Amino acid sequence: MKILADTHTHTIASGHAYSTVDENARWAAEQGLRLLALTDHAPAMQNTTCHAYFANLNVIPQELRGVRILRGVELNILDYNGTVDLDEKTLSRLDIAIASLHTPCIAPGSRKENTRAYCMAMENPYIDILGHPGDPRYDVDYAEVFRVADETGTLLEINNASLVPGGFRDGSGENIEKLLRFCMEKGRHILLGSDAHFYTGIGDVSYAVALLEKIGFPEELVLNTRPEEIQKHLKHR
Repeated sequence: MKILADTHTHTIASGHAYSTVDENARWAAEQGLRLLALTDHAPAMQNTTCHAYFANLNVIPQELRGVRILRGVELNILDYNGTVDLDEKTLSRLDIAIASLHTPCIAPGSRKENTRAYCMAMENPYIDILGHPGDPRYDVDYAEVFRVADETGTLLEINNASLVPGGFRDGSGENIEKLLRFCMEKGRHILLGSDAHFYTGIGDVSYAVALLEKIGFPEELVLNTRPEEIQKHLKHR
């Protein structure tokens, strides 16, 4: 499987990542990627950047070192009603938006509460991707999450960092497999994201690809192999 796009990456702006926009773009070009999304953590995450950073992202060129750049954000879901930490005006100016549950921003609730948080966030017309939904710390009704993703046109992310053995989201594989099987049954596209916090991780989705191969997931449903089609699957872009 030829990976040509990475839709989940971080820079030093996130506070706990360690490379710059240009370093990320250079590495992406060297790895043969054609599309790179910049998705730094939104303001509610501890020690990340501010609202003005995202409001001013349009100063970053749409192409760097021959790589198409999507200027975006990884939003924090803040409550069980799906509230996120950037306003719609700012989100409307970005190219791509991921929404995720992070323990520094929302404590794991009941199965019903966690499911509602995901589902309400996906109703937001500016949220394109549900980030690392396999996180075992949040008990979730995956059938319901898939149903709402399907209805709202929200892409489900297969997060490579979640599948690293011994990682802080260790145990995600079983949950991700449930979502992948729903996607296979309905013919729903997915995105693979490295969730790289240092440039050498960009484009590395090897654990995610191994899981796809294990269950025989169809390559044609993996948008990372066809970067020119990714924007067609984003909600308002």
